[in-house]
Amino acid sequence: METTKKRTGLYWVLFLLSVVGFFAVLYSPIGSYCSMVLPFNTTFLAKALDLL
Repeated sequence: METTKKRTGLYWVLFLLSVVGFFAVLYSPIGSYCSMVLPFNTTFLAKALDLL
């Protein structure tokens, strides 16, 4: 039985971009909306770690 390695590089890039987006929103005048970015952070991290 062969196991193939999944490519998760794209998900790591998307995760890092979503973290940058989170802090950009957090320190902006609309900082109260920073929780709107959290689903992207958690989803892309889970995909990058191959949990989903």
